[in-house]
Amino acid sequence: MRNQSGAPDPPTTLVGRDDELRTLARRAEDARGGQAGLVLLNGPAGMGKTSLLRAFTTGDACHGMTVLYGTCAEHTAGAGYSGVRELLGGLGLDDSEARHSPLLEGLAARALPALTADPGDHDAPATAYPVLHGLYWLAARLMAERPLVLVLDDVHWCDERSLTWLDFLLRRAEDLPLLIVLAQRSEAEPVAPAVLADLVAQRRPTVLGLNPLGPDAVRELVRRAFRGPATPSFVERVAAVSGGNPLTLARLLDELRAEGVAPDDTGERRAAEVGSHVLAHSVRSLLERRPPWVRDVARALAVLGEVCTELLAALADVPATTVEEALLVLRRAGILALDRGDFVHDVVRRAVLDGLARPALAELRTRAALLLSDAGRPAEELAGQLMLLPVLDQHWMAGVLRDAAAQAESRGAPEAGVRCLDRVLEMEPDNVAVRIQMARALAEINPPEAIRLLTEARSRATDVRTRAQVAVQYGLTCLAAQQSPSGMRLLEEALAELEAAIGPEPGPADRELRTQVESVLLIVGADEKSTLGTVLDRAARLTVPPGDTPAERQLLAMTTALTAMAGRDAESAVDQARRALRAPGVEREPWSLLSTSFALCLADEITDAQYALDLLLQYGQDNAAVWTYVLALSTRALVHHGVGAYPDALADARTAMEIIGGERWGDRSVLPRVALARALVDHGEPDRAERVLDGITRDGLERFAIEYHWYLVARAHARWARRDHEGALAFFLACGRSLEEARISNPAFVPWAAEAAVLLAVLGRHGQAREFAASGLESAERWGTASSLGTARMAQGFALPGSAGIEHLTEAVALLADSPARGLEARAELLLGTAHLQADDQRAAREHLRAAGDLAQRCGAVAIGDAARKLLVSAGGRLRRKTASPLDMLTGMERTVADLARNGASNRAIAESLFVTVRTIETHLTSAYRKLGVTGRTELSAVLETRVTFGARPPAWVSQARGRGGDEQDAR
Repeated sequence: MRNQSGAPDPPTTLVGRDDELRTLARRAEDARGGQAGLVLLNGPAGMGKTSLLRAFTTGDACHGMTVLYGTCAEHTAGAGYSGVRELLGGLGLDDSEARHSPLLEGLAARALPALTADPGDHDAPATAYPVLHGLYWLAARLMAERPLVLVLDDVHWCDERSLTWLDFLLRRAEDLPLLIVLAQRSEAEPVAPAVLADLVAQRRPTVLGLNPLGPDAVRELVRRAFRGPATPSFVERVAAVSGGNPLTLARLLDELRAEGVAPDDTGERRAAEVGSHVLAHSVRSLLERRPPWVRDVARALAVLGEVCTELLAALADVPATTVEEALLVLRRAGILALDRGDFVHDVVRRAVLDGLARPALAELRTRAALLLSDAGRPAEELAGQLMLLPVLDQHWMAGVLRDAAAQAESRGAPEAGVRCLDRVLEMEPDNVAVRIQMARALAEINPPEAIRLLTEARSRATDVRTRAQVAVQYGLTCLAAQQSPSGMRLLEEALAELEAAIGPEPGPADRELRTQVESVLLIVGADEKSTLGTVLDRAARLTVPPGDTPAERQLLAMTTALTAMAGRDAESAVDQARRALRAPGVEREPWSLLSTSFALCLADEITDAQYALDLLLQYGQDNAAVWTYVLALSTRALVHHGVGAYPDALADARTAMEIIGGERWGDRSVLPRVALARALVDHGEPDRAERVLDGITRDGLERFAIEYHWYLVARAHARWARRDHEGALAFFLACGRSLEEARISNPAFVPWAAEAAVLLAVLGRHGQAREFAASGLESAERWGTASSLGTARMAQGFALPGSAGIEHLTEAVALLADSPARGLEARAELLLGTAHLQADDQRAAREHLRAAGDLAQRCGAVAIGDAARKLLVSAGGRLRRKTASPLDMLTGMERTVADLARNGASNRAIAESLFVTVRTIETHLTSAYRKLGVTGRTELSAVLETRVTFGARPPAWVSQARGRGGDEQDAR
């Protein structure tokens, strides 16, 4: 498949670029072999970049490959995904029928907002990631057919989103048949300099700098132009005058030949007279020698680009038939390309416009925008003309730019929208709504700038409700920028101001706004330790809302999480969490799902917590929200770990780690590393756990209320497993001090006191151990769940000697047996067996050590299982043969893929759901088959253990809340 996106196919007589062609051919061959690559072609204007690309794409090097070729242009520079539309335009996916194309099946359909001329619903802004994800799958479908070459010329005019997609694609293109070639003018300032520079820095491309033509190449071009030999002095002169620039040289030779100049000493003198400005001079003189209507059509084409004849005729103010005649004249004169309706080079286009004074050019562009509007063209096309104007001085221009910004947002191209709105602010410097819109667009890509705009918007807003809405956006943006204290202060101010204005009995709209401000205040304030105490107090004073509206459900979920953090009342927390989840037919907000799952997990309601997390995972998949998906997956790994499902925890954590490996923000992500480290410790790999934790690079981690404490405990357990007891104790004590500072007192969140007590007892510091154990028991009794009470009793039992300790450990085992925490139960059985062994009761010791070993094997707790077996031998017991599960042989990702394949998902569906490539899935599945000794999907069910899953159906109380009993749900 060749040149689907409009790459021209003229015969080429490229001279002097053999080395560059060979390099491009080698990169194409690498791509055929599955080695993705990026080539960056640099050179001044006219140096032959486009000719080189044409020779490459039409030559044997690209035979049998899909070649997509696009050229960015000044009048579309910076429009959202304009580079993508240039590149993929030849696929025929830019109209209303595109959604029916086989290329856009499945997740590839998410690419539509980037591909169509008008993305449609401007009131529903697209988020950036789903569009990028859809474009990736579109490219993946093309690569499934044959190797893919993407060539984008004049990339200095390319927008941020298109460049971001190319980076997105390359990050996932390992072992894929892909070559991307970008060409840019070295002297031009890029539209998106930071994104282009980052792409080049991260991807380490093959850089081809085009140098001036050498003497041999100049001599060959002179010979071809004059059809015979030339004197050496003539060749040297034209080389010097043109600077070895192929375009300038070609125009110079054409000019000399047209004058009848011979390539000799006389011609040398004339070449010097014509000079290096021959290109602009020749274009200008050519137009001056033609009728005025030829010049007018040329200028119209230079402004509008390749458009229909009717638009060119209207802008040039000539009949359509005259346009066709003018284009023919320009093509014969070498001004227009032979194979397309555009200039031979952008330098020629600029030369056509050079004769216009700035006011005249501005007027021409203004007329062009009005003509495009009358023709019903999308606002982004009109904005392309307006953005080139030095001054915007007509009222209608602001409306066009607002519409263009809305279009850009609906494409998921916020940078383009912000550029348009920035020009609107030039016209309307006090406009609050524009600042709010800009801040919304910038919230993810540039939070500090969004915060600045929101600060300005709030200072200019006079309406209290607008100020409250600005505060909500400001708070959530501060959360993204890790500036939560600043966001919370503004939200407190806004809430007080709003309550004073609306009074104690507000109407429904004002009540919902007040609830929204309150809920966001709690979300933002719960992020950091310095503000958590304030929102804990605020949540304790609040009247719990019924949860009938979106804001009420969000507030209900946050008060639930804060109630759980404070460790006050598990029953109330569970009731509130279930009410927050009970919303038939309504999509839950991610924050609500995460908060409720957190509280339910701490309250031992694991089935409900898993249900909330599975809803959050589904939300991440449906919206291609990778960060949300990874957060849910990592949290689920910690939940699995908490109940002793260690292989499941390891699988989820490894999958999360593999996903973040392809993301720019992956190295700053804490939770996947913490979850993996906890699972690795119990899998008997503490050294690897430490290395995983060493990979955390997030600045100021100690400020955060949740992740920091999970990190400290993960460090402590890794050190403990490596027998660095003092180091482990230091981490537990640091965790305790930090929790006290943050005022988090629920022992189910991080049972640091119980862990420190056990560790102190191991170190022989029994007095301190008993103190910490007593402290942990007090807070556990206040929370009252079986797992927290069992953990506290376990610590107290290990800290006490003799029969008193055995009594507490026995109670701990009973409590934990009634909890969902199988891993903790195995640990308590191990400690109880150890205590009986120390008391010389070998029969009782064998009973509990054998129970510990059995539980450990069921949980996949390698470290506990090994310790139990060793102690069982010393107690005179028979060592049961350790049987390995087939799952133990699989990596986390292999297990996840195998489970999905067993349930009937195709490789592509699995890849789409896990945000990885099809080839990655094929590799994992092949490895799983080999390890399990099976030949295909049909045999997987026989060897994989049946797992209890929670995502397929909700807990019974949810069905009842929806008016369906449990029996009816079972029947379904």
